[in-house]
Amino acid sequence: MQVGRTAKVSFREAYDRGFRDGGGDVGDLFDAARRSFTAAVRGSNQPRPKPAQISARPLPSSWLKPTDQPRPTRWSKRLLILTENDVKDVGAGGTGFLNEVVATDGAEAMSIVVLTQAPGFVEVDRAESGPTLLPPRVGLEEPADQLRQLLSGREVDDILTTAQGDHLRILDLASDALPLARTQERTRNTLLQQRTHLRTWLARGRDAGANIGAGHIRWGKVTKGLTGKLAEFTVRYSGPAPSRGHLIVVELLNGAPANGFVGSDGHVLDPAIVISNKARLRQEMARALRTFGGATRLAI
Repeated sequence: MQVGRTAKVSFREAYDRGFRDGGGDVGDLFDAARRSFTAAVRGSNQPRPKPAQISARPLPSSWLKPTDQPRPTRWSKRLLILTENDVKDVGAGGTGFLNEVVATDGAEAMSIVVLTQAPGFVEVDRAESGPTLLPPRVGLEEPADQLRQLLSGREVDDILTTAQGDHLRILDLASDALPLARTQERTRNTLLQQRTHLRTWLARGRDAGANIGAGHIRWGKVTKGLTGKLAEFTVRYSGPAPSRGHLIVVELLNGAPANGFVGSDGHVLDPAIVISNKARLRQEMARALRTFGGATRLAI
């Protein structure tokens, strides 16, 4: 019995000595608990946090809304992803976006893909009688595979999608099939805002060989009507044209008409432009600004 008690005492003395050597206070009843808590919250004692993973392919749901700041892109390198509801006319309960796209000059060279209710991705047949949806590809059940085959061999620099809600979630799941593009955007919020975003995106399209000005157009209103500014140019609405239609005039910083500029096709640009439809006033003014913004001034 004496031997066992002696061994227990020696173990206790060894423990206390080691406790003191480690900075502990044997006389403090709560010292061990306090030191254990301090060690648990010590930052240097914690595992290093993993660096945030930055995806090289952002999901479509994270894309920003369209603006007029990105560089205009050739129509043949643009991709528009619509939904089946966008193919229907407004009178049929749809948005009518496809009809607006088809009516845009140059958009016939653009790639258009439609996400259906199936769900799946199909092409648009631009027949003379009107745009219709082609049947889905045979043997491809997964939407990502359908999208990958539809876009195979196409060079894309600019993407816009009008997908919302469940359609947007499906597009997120198929995002691996999307090409990496310089500009990736999506429409959002109300239907009216989505239509504005679509028109903003369409206005950035350019024909092959054309040179148009890029940058943010600053819009304003004066007593005489709408104005827009881009670089050194200002375009103003000047009221009804002398014969018929409406007149817009492109001016320089000093207020003089922008005479002496030549477009990329070699034709001299007329600063006085007549438009037939006032409903397209903003689009025509933006087109005029970008045409003059990419023009060359003749030597005087």
